[in-house]
Amino acid sequence: MHIGTDAHNDANMDMNMDRDIDMDIEMDMNRDRDRMRLVRVEEVRDESPTVRTLIFRDEHAYRARAGQFLMVWIPRVDEIPMSIMLDPYDREGYAALTVRRHGYSSTTLYNMHEGSTIGVRGPYGRAFTVSNGNVVLVGGGTGLVPLLRLCKMLYNSTGAKVTFIMGSRSRDEVIFEGLARGLVGSDGNVIVCTDDGSYGLKGYASDILKALLEDYRSREERVDMIYTCGPEAMMFKVLKMADEYGIEAQASLERIMKCGIGLCSSCCMGRYILCKDGPVMSARDILACDEFGVYVRDKSGRLLRV
Repeated sequence: MHIGTDAHNDANMDMNMDRDIDMDIEMDMNRDRDRMRLVRVEEVRDESPTVRTLIFRDEHAYRARAGQFLMVWIPRVDEIPMSIMLDPYDREGYAALTVRRHGYSSTTLYNMHEGSTIGVRGPYGRAFTVSNGNVVLVGGGTGLVPLLRLCKMLYNSTGAKVTFIMGSRSRDEVIFEGLARGLVGSDGNVIVCTDDGSYGLKGYASDILKALLEDYRSREERVDMIYTCGPEAMMFKVLKMADEYGIEAQASLERIMKCGIGLCSSCCMGRYILCKDGPVMSARDILACDEFGVYVRDKSGRLLRV
């Protein structure tokens, strides 16, 4: 009896030691995640006349879940949140940032070249929850970035049948079509649309979604989940449509973020702090917020109409 008790105590001590070691490793990983890491841009790819992808090596970014973001330090300029793009060569340990030339910070990042140094910390935030069955991804512009990572996760982990609606303003702004076709698999489908009809189907991504859902309804088939990321006006229409058709949906939202860890509240939307409660949220929670699709906040915190 005494021997058995000693053996039991030894086993408990071993389990406690293993648990302590696991906690120490997790704390070290979190500390490393929060530390600013300097990375070198190894390649710059032109995706369109206004969009570029910067490729770099970083283990934390490589292991990010779809929908999470990095805080990206642009030396002597600013620190901004960025979705994490897949490495186009699918190499272990590599990730990328896709940036559209727009404001001062994004234009400075856009103008980075091979050999430039940037700082990254993270990944932060809530990620997409993967679903199986029939799923629809609706993205526009650089909002395609987290959906591409999600598409890879869906295909690898659930075997979901994916329909990917990719919206752009015109032919010149169509990005990542080839990559998306490779990610959806043989059972998937990629639908490209442009606002002016210069490439693919003519119309907005939300219009294409409406036609798709009507087609599913006519065939008495079910859509199990809709995922969306892109301009807020587009996402508002997509989430409203999902609610109308009784389909679960998730969206990756965007707001000005300064800290990325829930301290400054600059990214608040109603009662939510998007760097912690998001950026991915359910349609139910998003649509319950009166600000979504109507107001955003500027850097000073003032509410502005979308």
